[in-house]
Amino acid sequence: MLSKKTKYGIKALSFLARQEDQTPVQIAEIAKAEHISIKFLESILLLLRHSGFLGAKKGKGGGYYLIKDPKEINMAHVYRILEGPIALLPCVSHNFYEKCDDCADEVNCSVHKLMTEVRDNTLMILENNTLADISFKQ
Repeated sequence: MLSKKTKYGIKALSFLARQEDQTPVQIAEIAKAEHISIKFLESILLLLRHSGFLGAKKGKGGGYYLIKDPKEINMAHVYRILEGPIALLPCVSHNFYEKCDDCADEVNCSVHKLMTEVRDNTLMILENNTLADISFKQ
């Protein structure tokens, strides 16, 4: 299942993407609009800032804003930052591969084959969507 951290992070990024002039938006405004706890949202936005998606301005008129065009923000990258590996098992992960302790033969493992297909399809969907694709009505 998708964690609340990832769900709320995507919602917050989408909210910021829809801001017409990309002026900074206060955390409280995002939290209220997206029904997210301010404290939880603070930690998520901090992570997204350190990952290079957001900028922050302090003081009057301050808040968070996107530092990249929403068309340049790939959802696979966002997912990995917020959630971690896309694969459901470490033995099928591209970036976080680990052999399963209980598996003698990955090549003939039915679970491995299925989870590879799940990973490939999930990855295709995430890689083929940007923040712009999910934030604006088509």
